Amino acid sequence: MEILQTAVDIAFVLVMLGVVFAFVRLIKGPSLPDRVVALDMMTVLIVAFCGLFALASGETAFLDVAIVMALVGFLATVALARFVERRGAQEGETDAQAVADEETQQ
Repeated sequence: MEILQTAVDIAFVLVMLGVVFAFVRLIKGPSLPDRVVALDMMTVLIVAFCGLFALASGETAFLDVAIVMALVGFLATVALARFVERRGAQEGETDAQAVADEETQQ
């Protein structure tokens, strides 16, 4: 069992490093899709953290928390993807209107 505890400790460190790097990408950007992917990655890493904590502590309730977090993360990713898609479509319409306005002015 000592090797399992060592593996769980190493996994905790790696998951937390992943969360830190994802947070840096979330803050730094540079674009909105980069931030959405970083947020999704943080959600997956938090789910992994809950699973590791359930393994380390023996509390099965944390597995339920991990399942709920995974579902919420999935729904948030879908909602943000739809937002990015609609925003891109609106910007595309604005660009097309600007080109049409320039052509009529010439």
